[in-house]
Formats: sequence, C-alpha cells, structure tokens
Amino acid sequence: MQNEDDLRGLAKVMDFMRALSILFVVINVYWFCYGALHDYGVNIGVVDKILMNFNRTAGLFTSILWTKLFAVVFLALSCLGTRGVKDEKITWPKIITSLTAGFILFFFNWWLLSLPFPAEANAALYVFSMAAGYILMLMGGVWLSRLLKNNMFDDVFNTENESFMQETRLIVNEYSVNLPTRFYYKKKWNNGWANVLMPQRATICVGSPGSGKSYAIINQFIKQQIEKGFAMYIYDFKFPDLSTIAYNHLLNNREGYVKTPTFYVINFDDPSRSHRCNPINPAFMEDISDAYESSYTIMLNLNRTWVSKQGDFFVESPIILFAAIIWFLRIYQDGKYCTFPHAVEFLNKPYEKIFPILTSYPELENYLSPFMDAWLGGAADQLQVRP
Repeated sequence: MQNEDDLRGLAKVMDFMRALSILFVVINVYWFCYGALHDYGVNIGVVDKILMNFNRTAGLFTSILWTKLFAVVFLALSCLGTRGVKDEKITWPKIITSLTAGFILFFFNWWLLSLPFPAEANAALYVFSMAAGYILMLMGGVWLSRLLKNNMFDDVFNTENESFMQETRLIVNEYSVNLPTRFYYKKKWNNGWANVLMPQRATICVGSPGSGKSYAIINQFIKQQIEKGFAMYIYDFKFPDLSTIAYNHLLNNREGYVKTPTFYVINFDDPSRSHRCNPINPAFMEDISDAYESSYTIMLNLNRTWVSKQGDFFVESPIILFAAIIWFLRIYQDGKYCTFPHAVEFLNKPYEKIFPILTSYPELENYLSPFMDAWLGGAADQLQVRP
C-alpha cells in the first residue's frame, strides 16, 4: 500500500510539472503572437498585466528562448517519472530522431513570425511548428525514460544474463522434424529452429494442460512426418482433433509415398466412427506370454482402478484367466475363433463348462491349476471375476 501511495504521489507531481511546461508554451504563444491573437479578439487584460509585471521584474520575455527553455526543463522533469514499459519497438534511433526533430521545430521557428505574410498566417505557422516540436520532444522524452528504466531497473528476473544464443540454422535430413522458435538474446527477439534430427530415438513432449503441446509440437510432428512418407500410429486422446489433421494432411501429401497408405480409425467410445479390428488377432501371438500381454492391456483398460492395484490377487487372477481363454482360442482350430467377442462370450459361460475345456490342453493345465483347486475346493466366490 505504501508503494502504491508513493507512486500515486509521484504521478501527481509529474502531471503538475507537465502542466507547468504546457503553461509556459501557452504564455510564449500569447506574448509573441499577441498581435494576431488581438486581431481575433483574444485580449485578456488581467493576463496582460501579470505578464507585463513578470517581464518588468524578471525579464521573462526579453528573449523568445526563455519561456521555451522553462517549458523544456519542466517537460524533462515530468518525463523522469515515466514508468518503464516493455516495448521492443523503442530504439535509440527513434528516440534520437524524435528529440532532434522536436528540438529544431520547437526552438528554431522564430523566423516564422517575420515572414512576408499576414500576421495571422505567421502566427498559425509558429503555433503549429511549436506544437509539433513539443509533441515530438514529449514522445522522445517518454521513450528515453522508459528505455533507461527498462535497462536499469526492470530486469528483476535477470532475463538478460540468463538469455543465450540458440540454434538459428535449419538442419534437415530424411528423418528430421524442424520446429520454428523465437528466443530473446542481446535485447532483441531472434528467429531460430529446434531441429529434431533423429525422432525415432524417442522424443517426449511435456507440458501442463493448455500449454500448447499439440499446437506447437505434436501437429508439426504429424505434418512433417507425413510429408516425408512415414507411416504413423496416432493416439488421439481428444478425437477427432489429431485424426482430422493427419487425414487432411495425408490427402494433400500422397505424392510423398511410394504406395499410398490406408487411413484407419479405431474408436472404442463410438464404434460408428471406427473401422473393425481384432485386438487379439492370432497372427500377432506366438506364445502364451503374448496372450497374457493382450489380456493385461484389455483388462486394465476396462477396469481403470486396477492400474493402482497391480499385483493384487483379485487383479492378477482375472488377467490370468482371460489370458488362458485367449490362448485357447488361439490354438483351437488355428485361431479361427480368436476374436474379442468370442473371448468375452466364452468367459461368460459357467465355470463347470470352461475349466474342463481349458485344462484339457497341457499348456493351460498348469497355468490354471490355482483356479481348478479353488473351484474344486468350493471357493466359488473367489472365482467371480468378470471383465
């Protein structure tokens, strides 16, 4: 609160200084353009007497420069209280040009009053040049104050010392993904490139929700990899955001592929927008460990709370049972019925029908021995594990 009060007080002082500066400009115009103003009917007797007394005692109007100097001094003092504002457009050439042009227009315009034109025209030219010069000096003074304060006081986070030169070259190869960047270095913004030359070595993009990961990184990976003719497997968590980008970009860049790939979508939430597929295709399973991996993935996706309970009996048991069923379907008639609907339908049959069939295969007999012992021992409640 104290700092805010101090800032308000300083702002009032600076406003008062600027008001005094403008007052001296008005006094200068009133005194040295008095004839033209008198012709327009501007004649304030009280003001005339006050200014005459000032001139008699202080010699304020003995030269046309005195009032201008006072105006510039108070203008400079008012600019000292300007707050620093981050603005990359403020540069030294702009400041010098503005101050120089304003100084010339403000101080070197006395000859306009002696031109061979009517007094009203000369006064108008004089007032216009003086106003333009004042505004230019005001702009230059404010810019100068802001720039100095930015350099001296506003770098509280040590931005200048922590900035460093980054890669500005565009390095391209047959695998690369090139992301345009913009970084701050040596008091200016520079354009650069983040070159991911071997993305197949594993690339991770980490950021909080809404930070722009998809827009800045993921979308570029998808587009550039499609342009270079790579096949892609995309997990579209916010379907159809990434799918739409990939599909449209594939349509526009089919010439990059020797053989145009087919575009498939697997959507478990909305089957009407999904291609048909078999997640337990027998062609992908060579031994029972593959069946276990398929069962593990399916069961944990159907029961999300099990992720935090891995290793528990009531989590591992249904996974093992379902893996045995998958492997049975894989080896029965060379996988003719090895599909997810068949596995679910088989699992929902009574245990007195399931276990005799499964244990008739030697590779599953030992695998299911704990289930058989529980079932034969009458512990049926422990076996009520359905996906």
